[in-house]
Amino acid sequence: MKKMTIGEIIEATNAQVIAVDGLDEVLNKTISHITQNSKEVTKDSLFFAVQGERVDGHQFIEECFEKGIAACLSCKVIAPKKGGVLLLVPDVKKALLKLAAHYRNKFNIPFIGITGSVGKTTTKDMVASVLSQKHDVLWTQGNYNNDIGVPLTLFRLEDHHEIAVIEMGMNHFGEIHALAEVVRPQLGLISNVGVAHIEYLGSREGILKAKCEMFDFMPEDGVAVLNGDNDMLSTLEGKLPQRLRWFGIDNKKDIYADHLELMGMEKTKCTIHTPVGSLDTIIPMPGEHMVLNALSAVTVGLEMGLSFAEIKEGIENFVPTKNRMNIMKLENGITVLNDVYNANPVSVKASLNILANADGRKVAILGFMGELGEYASQMHEEVGVYAAEKGIDLLFCIGKFNVEMEQGARDGGLKAVYCFASQEDFWNEGLALLKNGDAVLVKASRSMALEKTVEKIQGVN
Repeated sequence: MKKMTIGEIIEATNAQVIAVDGLDEVLNKTISHITQNSKEVTKDSLFFAVQGERVDGHQFIEECFEKGIAACLSCKVIAPKKGGVLLLVPDVKKALLKLAAHYRNKFNIPFIGITGSVGKTTTKDMVASVLSQKHDVLWTQGNYNNDIGVPLTLFRLEDHHEIAVIEMGMNHFGEIHALAEVVRPQLGLISNVGVAHIEYLGSREGILKAKCEMFDFMPEDGVAVLNGDNDMLSTLEGKLPQRLRWFGIDNKKDIYADHLELMGMEKTKCTIHTPVGSLDTIIPMPGEHMVLNALSAVTVGLEMGLSFAEIKEGIENFVPTKNRMNIMKLENGITVLNDVYNANPVSVKASLNILANADGRKVAILGFMGELGEYASQMHEEVGVYAAEKGIDLLFCIGKFNVEMEQGARDGGLKAVYCFASQEDFWNEGLALLKNGDAVLVKASRSMALEKTVEKIQGVN
């Protein structure tokens, strides 16, 4: 990151200063690194103390001062040592957002905001892959998409960056509004509106409203890029002040795809049509939903002035993030569809579509899907029904609402269904049922950490 003085930080956050040294000396001191990890701090760092559910960052402030850190951002009074500076604020997260907004204003480059109920991280990575064929791009790493992750992403901006692609996540009203106020994107992309986080937002209409908070701080000459195949997003026609660009497979308004062809378990071939021509491409991931991700990247690429050749190169060289539909061909003869990063009903059904096209016995290991509230029982049952409809041969239901998922599968005609209260129980009783030649989908909400089951499958003899 570019250096900032303590004086700048105080002005941006309206912090109260508690320091050992004189104020003049403090104001001119610079920081070039911002972190919440006390193990990463150096003498040029600003450590911000976040009070989490399990760990209170304030307990590490004294350790940071012992290491000679430049400053700590805190909502508790902890006396600085060795020339350190304590910046006292009422709310550390809000102060961090204010500081990130100040830092973002140092850069006169295009900012692209991305959100969606399903697949926003893959969409973001594919957009970044396309734009990187022409520009020096900063983009959100992993899922750094909340009120801590977005500021940390922005603090990675350097003078050499030409475009920033920022993912924004949420599970309550107002969260994307706060992030958009910091990022102020010129282009905003919504991949879809599904049922993720419906527990907190009440309905899909509520989810749409929360996602559209991204446009609150977009200029009227900005661009909204929307999935025209999504029933909720399609209702925004004529309702946003920004210029709309639509992408889709069924919706053929602006950017659309046809001639879709699944190439085994690893690739998808299609033709993409745009107002300025068409291109044939091979997406290095399977599934119709990946075509939609590619279409969104094409739309952004064209808006940013890339050529067809650059866009095609970015799509065909795309590398997915770990644990997001990674196809793993194991030495034991099992093919694993590792999609354990997260899950909701829409994304699970999309993954089952891919599994349905696999060779060999089709096995699904599905876990609990979180944040569905009063709809949880119904939606776990619907996923079970869908697994049966897609011809899955063997289904393992793990964790909460496993009985509902099992019942749905059996009602749909799937007989080989097993329920387990935990993945440990599955390891003990279900793992031995896997065999050479199986194609195995592993998917659940992040809280279940089913990557441990993937590791167990890798060890099956």
